[in-house]
Order: sequence, then C-alpha cells, then structure tokens
Amino acid sequence: MIQWHACSAKQALEELRSGPGGLTGAEAARRLVAHGPNRLARKKDKSFPARLLGQLKDPMILVLLVAAALSLWASGGEDWLDAAIILGIVAVNAIISLSQEDSARKALEALSQMSAPAAHVLRDGVLVRLEAEKLVPGDVIRLEAGDLVPADCRILEAAGLQADESAMTGESAPVNKGALGPLPADTPLAERRNLLLSATVVTRGRATCVVAATGMDTEVGHIAGMLMDKVESETPLQEKMGEISKTLSFLCLCVCAVMFGVGLLQGRDLLEMFLTAVSLAVAAIPEGLPAIISIVLALGVSRMAKRRAIVKKLPAVETLGCAGVVCSDKTGTLTQNKMTVVDIWTPRQGERDLALTIGALCGDAQLSWKGNTPVCTGDPTEAALVEVAARAGVDRNKLEEEWPRKGEIPFDSERKLMTTVHSKPGGGYRVMVKGAPDVLARRCRVEESALRRITSRNEAMAGKALRVLGVAYKDVDMLPPNLDSAGVEKGLTFVGLLGMMDPPRPEVKRAVEQCYRAGVRPVMITGDHKLTAVAVARELGICRAGDRALTGEDLDFLPQPALEEEVDKFAVYARVSPEHKLRIVKAWQARGKVVAMTGDGTNDAPALKAADIGCAMGKSGTDVARGAADMILTDDNFATIVSAVEEGRGIYANIKKAIHYLLSCNIGEILTIALATLLRFPEMPLAPVQLLWLNLVTDSLPALALGVEPVEPGVMDQPPRQAGESLFAHGFALRLAWQGVMVGLLTLAAYVLGAWVLPGCSLAAGNTMAFATLTLCQLFHAFDARSEEASIFKLGVTSNPAMNKAFLIGIAMQLGVLLVPPLQTVFSTVSLSPRAWGVVAGLALTPVVVCEITKAFHRSHKPGKRVSDTKAALKK
Repeated sequence: MIQWHACSAKQALEELRSGPGGLTGAEAARRLVAHGPNRLARKKDKSFPARLLGQLKDPMILVLLVAAALSLWASGGEDWLDAAIILGIVAVNAIISLSQEDSARKALEALSQMSAPAAHVLRDGVLVRLEAEKLVPGDVIRLEAGDLVPADCRILEAAGLQADESAMTGESAPVNKGALGPLPADTPLAERRNLLLSATVVTRGRATCVVAATGMDTEVGHIAGMLMDKVESETPLQEKMGEISKTLSFLCLCVCAVMFGVGLLQGRDLLEMFLTAVSLAVAAIPEGLPAIISIVLALGVSRMAKRRAIVKKLPAVETLGCAGVVCSDKTGTLTQNKMTVVDIWTPRQGERDLALTIGALCGDAQLSWKGNTPVCTGDPTEAALVEVAARAGVDRNKLEEEWPRKGEIPFDSERKLMTTVHSKPGGGYRVMVKGAPDVLARRCRVEESALRRITSRNEAMAGKALRVLGVAYKDVDMLPPNLDSAGVEKGLTFVGLLGMMDPPRPEVKRAVEQCYRAGVRPVMITGDHKLTAVAVARELGICRAGDRALTGEDLDFLPQPALEEEVDKFAVYARVSPEHKLRIVKAWQARGKVVAMTGDGTNDAPALKAADIGCAMGKSGTDVARGAADMILTDDNFATIVSAVEEGRGIYANIKKAIHYLLSCNIGEILTIALATLLRFPEMPLAPVQLLWLNLVTDSLPALALGVEPVEPGVMDQPPRQAGESLFAHGFALRLAWQGVMVGLLTLAAYVLGAWVLPGCSLAAGNTMAFATLTLCQLFHAFDARSEEASIFKLGVTSNPAMNKAFLIGIAMQLGVLLVPPLQTVFSTVSLSPRAWGVVAGLALTPVVVCEITKAFHRSHKPGKRVSDTKAALKK
C-alpha cells in the first residue's frame, strides 16, 4: 500500500495517474465502478426471526420456558398467572437485548453521516460541485475554511491551512497543514502535515488536494472496518448468570429425577410423586432471578442517569464494578478541551497589558459577553488569547474601535508568524506580530543576553508542555505600501511570551486518587504529543514514580506478547492510532483485567467497542463514539466514571445478595423434600400447591428488596473482583450450603414436632407447621442476606424500607392461607395451637440468631482485610 505522506505532490499525482487539472469525466466514471462510491460499507443485518432465536438460546431463558410449562402443567392449567409472568419476563429480556444489538450499526451510520455531502472537484479542467459519494482516487478538489474533508487527500497547494483533526488523532488544537515534501514513512498519523483526513474539518485557509483514498480505504474507513469486525463478548455478569443457569438446571433435573425414582421404589403413588417432583422443580428454579437482575440493573441505570451517566446496556453498570483498568483519552476527557493561557512572561516590567493587547488584536477570534463572562469564538489558540485579555480587562471589541485594523499578513506554516497593522489613536501605525518565539526573536532588536533570556524562558515553558507564542510590535509613521514579510516583519520590539495549554479538569485529580484507592489503574491514551501527555498525567497523578510513557512509534516496534508482558509499566501512551488503542485494551484484557475505555473522538470508537465497557463523552463526543460505547457521560466528566464504578460494585453486591437469598432458601426446600423421601415419611411435609405458593411469596418481593439495598460503606476501599472469578468463590457456596441445610432441618423439625411430639399432634398439623416455618424462615432470612459481614442492627432495620414492605406483605399473605378457612381448604392447612405458633416463631427466628453469631465471629477474625487487599491491588 502506498504511503501518500512519504511521496512528493508530483509523485502522488503520477501514482494516481492524475494531473493539476484533475480527471476527465470518463476516467472518473471508470474509477467509480472500480473503487465504488465514496461511502462506508455496512454489515448486513440479521433478520428479526434470526435475532429472536439467538436470544432464546440463552440457558436461563430456556430454563424459564421449561419452568413456565411445568408450572402450568402441575397446576392443571389453574396457575396460568405464574406462567404468564414467566413468559412476560422472557419477552422483556428479549426486547431489551434486541434493542441493544443495533449499537454497532448506529456507530457505522454515524460514521457515514460524517462524510461531506458535496465537494468542489476539477473535472475536465473545470471546477464543479459534486456529491462526495462520486469522488474517486485521483480527483483534484478545492477546500476552504469550514469545509468537511470528503476523503483522504494529499495536499498539492495550500495557503494558511489548518485542520481540526481532534476526532481522528486526539490532537487538541487545529493542526498546521501544507504542501510539504515527502515525510518519513513511519511518521505518526497526527504528524502527517501534508495530508488531510476524511471526516476532519478545515478551520483556516484553503488548499488544492488530490484524493488519495475513498470509502473504506480511508483512515475513517479503517475505523469502520474495525467496528464491523468486533464480536460482542459477554459481560462478567452474563457469564456468571450462564454459570448459575447451567448449574441449577443440572441439579434440579437430578434432584427431581432422584426424588421421583426413590418414591416409586418406596411404593408411593405415581401421580403424587410426579406432581411433587414437578412442583419442587418449579420452586427450586429461581425463575424470578432474571427479572430481579433486570430490575436491579434498571434501578442502577436510573440512579446513574441522575449522576449524569446514560447507560445504553443494562449489564454495563455492573461490569464497571469489576473494572481494574480505566483507559482514558486526554483531550476533552481529562482536560477541558479548551486552550487556555496559563503563563505570561515579559522581559520588562509593566508590559503585561501590552502583550495581552497584541495577543487580542493580532488574530481573528471574536469576543462576546454572557453577563460578566467572556465568550470567544474562532481558532482555539486565538480565542484563548482574546479570553485571557478580556478577563484582565483588555476588551478586544473596544480595542478594535481604538486601533482599527488596516492590513494583515496571514499566518503561514513555513513563516510561523501572523502580522496585523493598526491605526494608532494619536496618529501613525502599529505593526503587531505573534508567532513561534524562536522565529520571532530573530526578527526583533534584542541584545545577545536578552535573546538568551527569551530562549531560556521559552524552553522552560515548553518543558511544562505549554504551547508558547511570542508577541512583538513596531511603530511606523506610514502604512507600508507592500505588506510583505521581508519588509514588515523586521526591526520589531519583543514584548513577551504567552504559554497556553488545554488544562486538566479540576475534579479529575480527585477522581484519579479515588481510582487508585479502589484498586483501579487509570491509564492515559492520547494522540497528543508525549511531552504534553506526560505533563498532564503527572499533574493529575496518573503518571507516578516508576511509571513510563510510550509513543505510537514505540508501539510499532513492540510485539503484542511483549506489550502484554510490560503493559502494567506504562501509564501514558502518546501519538497513538486507533490500532494502537485496540492493542493496549487487548493487552490489559490478556492480563485478566476488565477494561473501561473513555473517549470522545471517532478514533476512539474501535477501542470503545473492544473494551469491556466503553464510556463516550456526551457533550464533546462524536456520534460515532457514542454509538460504539456502552455508556455516555452527559457532563464529559471523568469523575463520573468513579461514581459508576461505585454504583457497579453496589449493584453486583446486591445481585449477589438476591442470589444468596434465593438459592439458600431453595436448598432448604429441596433438602426438606429429599430427606422426607429418604426417611420414608408417611406424607410429604409440603404439598405441591404449598411449594408453588411458597415460590410466589418468598421468591419475588424480598429478593427485589435486596436488589435495592443501599451501597455498603467502604465499597470503594476494596480491590476490584477478578472478571473470571466464580460467583461461588470466597466461601459463598459454603454459606449457601450451610444456611440452606439449616432452613431445611428447621422445617423438618417443625414437621416432626407438629406430627408426633406436641399435644394434639397430627400429620396435618405437622404439614401446616412445616409450611409456616419454611415460609417465615425465608422471610426472616432475607434480613440476614442484606450483608455478608455487617450486623442487621448496624445496618439499621429501617435503612431499606423496601425490605420492610416486602416482609410485611409476605407475612400478611402467609397468615391469610394459614388462618382464613376458605384458604386453609385450598392450601391443605389447619389451625394451630398457641404453643405450636410459639414453636414456629422460635424456629423461624433461628436463622437470624445463628447468622448474627456467625457474622460476629468472622468480623472478629478478619480485621483490616479490606485495607490490606486494596493495598495489595495498588502494588500490582
């Protein structure tokens, strides 16, 4: 592939078989057939039935469908409401998933819309206006300030040309362009000054260019290709849910089959055992879990929206909870994306206002006022000069009245200067010049010692990653007849240096500190200069002692395996291309890290798509970046990422609490039936209808209430969990097991006491006591599940109002079937004596007492664990 920046303009025309007058109409038509229209390709969309079937392949969805069928069949068609709810859950989940599959397509559409609608083209030697889609390689086009570049072009001629390439390269300021000679082949994309890139904007000057690449062959086309090639990966939450689905499906089928087989061997009634097995399967499968997770995530999304983060995909918030790395673009994300003068130096006392005056008048930026706040428009560098002058009381609008402009010499990238000539209020004229300090100083009348001072100060400012401009002037009696550089820009008086930069956002430094405290590694990835990037990273605390910086050129010579091995040593990546960003994200992922990527430019889109979670900027971000991202920050604030991480960790903890509650309770139900079958109880402790009712009362509202549990204090003082870590790690499976066994044994104890021990005992009383104990036990156990370590008394009984409401509703529903005679008949329950109720209450409260004692024991034996874990994560 030809590297157009490494060719001369003449060579480019020869390679493209074109000339200064462009192509003929016939040749252009032939090339249009050969190369295709100048637009971006799109992936062929799957049909709706195919996409729907893809959703139904999910293991949990299949389990839900089976559960709905079993529930409907076991109830003889009477329990249609439960089945309808389950099917409704399936439909809602499918709709949500299908609506999110369009993100890549929307990103590509946004890329297509960035193409210029029309262009001025030389055809048959005549300048005509054509649709940009009809451009072909070899076309010669004319561009002016404000034009959107329609294709990748080699510049043939230029005058005062600048282009805004921030969306493609991350360069924070407009870039000087020109008809330069060949550049080295390995010149980074951001420094190819003799090219104009498709989808960028000409901000100043004019140019004649030859089209070098169109459509998918352009740089923005390469980005579109990477977006199409990206395969969606499952989030950590989706992987865990798949794991749970498979485990539950297998266990439930095994248990039901064993119970049914053992019952038959014992000579029990075939239909009774079958209904019991089916009812147990319905009760054992937490079919409400997907709905609970979706609701918990939706509530998290709602909370995030209030904190200025719009989440496009429900699992994205939870994914942030295990993020170990945040790769952030610099321009507009960590910085304000606004050039600001931060340092002014004058060699002589009392000339600060003079320097500001020259900076404000020697340029074309416009000043307006919004109340007492100056609002400047135009070239970002010139706008920064006008704004700093206005804030210091030097109003450009008033100056223009007193010092009207009479002539100018526009900025030129070779000369590196701009000059304006103004009438002085007292007569005569003043020549005002701004530009590169080293060039300007040589045109001033300064002594050698003064020149050394200017050079030293310029180098000091540049060392701080500031963009430095010098300002100078001279007074003349007559308006120069010929405004040319040689005659006007000499014999000047040097006034001072103005250093400017795109300053960091003030809140980001604190957010970076929070990231490190939470064990999350922030990394800067930018298309800007290495010196500038490192300076900003050090000021924000991203680049710390021992951290290194790498450029895109360095990355080109670093194999991917070597990058994966060394990636944790680099805090800053500068002058990088979209391919480099992808490599960095993948290198961290290869190290087992969940990677969040923030960005706002078109060039960020592939990395946003490849990252585990992409966060685009809502204000300054391009449509392409927003289309490729999972989350949009409406305030363009990096600090919002930290809020999202905290929210994500809280959501995951709440989902885990709901799973803890549901599975431990279901283990208790399974154990009750299993032991009763193995021990040859004359009747099952729980009837099929009771199992279905139990499923309705305990598997819905309490689990949802756990999903809205407030985020526990100290969640951001813990290291992030590993993406591949099992949900059942760190003793979680053991807690489920022993608590489930406890619930099951307490239920059997209630049955034995009611059937054979207490006064007035009977099998019906034992069944009722077992039914009451199991239901109340699970309702009380929901309070235990609110925290793995904290006591419910420390959390506060009233700190989660939803839990209290769920508990009271569950109690009311259960008391109804136990005390109301018509319902007693339906659910095969009998009235209990006060003593029996006392036994039920005591057994139901036992899990609370046991769990509180266990938590206290663990707290006393694990002091400082969170702090030590976080410190260990930071060292890594």
